[in-house]
Amino acid sequence: MDKPLTSLDWSMVQAFLAVAETGSLSGAARHLGQSQPTIGRHVQATEVALGVRLFDRQPRGMALTEVGAALVEPAQAMRDAAGRLALIAAGEAEQTGGTIRLAASEFFSHHVLPPVLASLRQQAPGIAIELVASDASENLLFREADIAIRMYRPEQLDILTRHLGDMPLGLFGATSYLDTAGRPENAEDLQRHSLVGYDNNDAIIRGMRALGWPADRDWFDIRCDHQTTYWELVRAGCGVGFCQLPTGRGDPTVEQVLPDLPLPPLPVWLACHAKLRRSPRVRLVWDHLARHLRGQFS
Repeated sequence: MDKPLTSLDWSMVQAFLAVAETGSLSGAARHLGQSQPTIGRHVQATEVALGVRLFDRQPRGMALTEVGAALVEPAQAMRDAAGRLALIAAGEAEQTGGTIRLAASEFFSHHVLPPVLASLRQQAPGIAIELVASDASENLLFREADIAIRMYRPEQLDILTRHLGDMPLGLFGATSYLDTAGRPENAEDLQRHSLVGYDNNDAIIRGMRALGWPADRDWFDIRCDHQTTYWELVRAGCGVGFCQLPTGRGDPTVEQVLPDLPLPPLPVWLACHAKLRRSPRVRLVWDHLARHLRGQFS
């Protein structure tokens, strides 16, 4: 008689699914916020419990076996069910205290959110905040975050959104750089300056082309997709670059150039699952963020 699967729990299935979707133990570990050895043990335990090999170990990652590939869809169904269970329970919870997982971009988390969260802690010390500073889009349906701050409107079903406003952008250069290179007086002058741009992200190029500038990747003398590092490059004097206006104007080491340049702003949205919005602590954090972040757009 076959042994019943009494030892297979959700953490094991979750690890299997994360490796299947990321293609490696390290990717799954980053995704789940666990160590790589822990993920490896979970996968091994799952294979032992099921009595099958789920992955072929390769030099550059983990490849699903035929059996492993067949198990991805039911594992995803388990994740969906677990997510719905957690959402319903969290949405119906009456207590104000507890933990809220908040996701925002690395730049927004670094430069904008700390004072907002400090005031939240003073107002509601019973609420613990897990801040996910990431430029990835955490999935609100799977509760990778309870509330997210996005620079676009999420379009997923069952996601409640609120437009907080539009974050203005500006062009900035370090005073040390501008004292040497000069201060541009018009848009044409920018082509004679060192420009800081993105690497694989083409958002700046698309924005400049929308303004009628024939920008391409070679316009930028230094390129970096990590936005906090990008801003540090501008502050250090590597050239002229873009920044959210409140952050740039609040930095004494840089100066805004061409302030009348019509740069398109970044829309800022709050988002959470509709079922979670009923939770008192989610509602409290949501309202606090909305109230305090609106001040960034004046």
